[in-house]
Parts: sequence; structure tokens; C-alpha cells
Amino acid sequence: MDMDAAVLLLVDYQQAFDDAPWPRRWNKDVDRKALALLEAWRETGRPVIHVRHDSVEPGSTLRPGEPGHAMRPGFEPQPGEALVTKSVNASFIGTDLDLRLRRLEAKTIVTCGISTDMCVSTTVRTGANMGWNMLLVEDACDCFDLPDGRGGTIPAETVHRVHVATLGFEFCKVTTTSALLQTL
Repeated sequence: MDMDAAVLLLVDYQQAFDDAPWPRRWNKDVDRKALALLEAWRETGRPVIHVRHDSVEPGSTLRPGEPGHAMRPGFEPQPGEALVTKSVNASFIGTDLDLRLRRLEAKTIVTCGISTDMCVSTTVRTGANMGWNMLLVEDACDCFDLPDGRGGTIPAETVHRVHVATLGFEFCKVTTTSALLQTL
């Protein structure tokens, strides 16, 4: 992948995911790894685009004006970094993300965020279907325990593993924070 024409796309690093009604998350290192990647990325001068979920659902913790709507500490956009707001899972739907990437002459979209199986997965799938070279930093993502529809729970670790495998098989290349930091 062309890392010289790469953009870092940070999806939904928002405070709402720390508290109820969201279920248990698995990746205790998600902020540390994603912030290490963000810091190193900024040092290279490559473009960063932040994505924030602006829910339109009544009562959502991700709704503008709610405390959980805010970005997680350290993930606030810096001067010169774009912020794309969305109200659905895919960062490309109803936003100007594709146009921004084209204007940056991007070739590779390096993606991570919360949650692996929802907004990150949908963004990676949509981006790949639109022709972008997608690269998922899997250990800088997090997701939640999910009900299995049969009275049980699918552990977040399993949800993450299955989605990373599916994405890597069809939609993107998969890497880790440490491997990507070595290439920068």
C-alpha cells in the first residue's frame, strides 16, 4: 500500500462508549494504541481525518449536546485536521469524506476506531467498495459484548476477531499498531 499517500481516519473515538447503556468493551489498550498511532502520524505530517457520530436518535449518548458526544481525551482534532460528522454507521454515507480524500490525493485509508463491528466495519466495507485501499489497524479498535439473540452473549473479543477476519478476507489489509509504527 502507498503509505506516502495515506490518510489516517479515526472513527468515533467518543466518550459515550465508556458508560451505560453500552455493554462491556474488551480492548483496555485502545486509547493508548490509537493515540500512539495518532502522535506518530502527526509527526510525519500526513493528513488526519476525525469522524464523529452525531446521532439523531432521541436519548442517544452520541447525540450532540450529550456529554458522551465529545471526543475522547487526546482525540480532539488539531488545527489543519478535518472533522467529518455522520449520523449513520458508514463514514462515507451522507458526508463529504470521499471528496476530502480525493482532494488530498489519497491512495490508502488507514482506519481504526470504535466499534470494530459497526462503524469501523461499515466504513471499511464502504470505502473498499468505493475503490479505496483500506488498511485496518485492528488493535487500535474496540467493540462490545453483543446479545446472541438466543439469550446468551457473544464476547467482544469474539465479535472483534470475526469482524477483523471478514474484513481482512475481502475488504482490506489488516495490521497492528506496532507494525504500522515501524513503517512510518
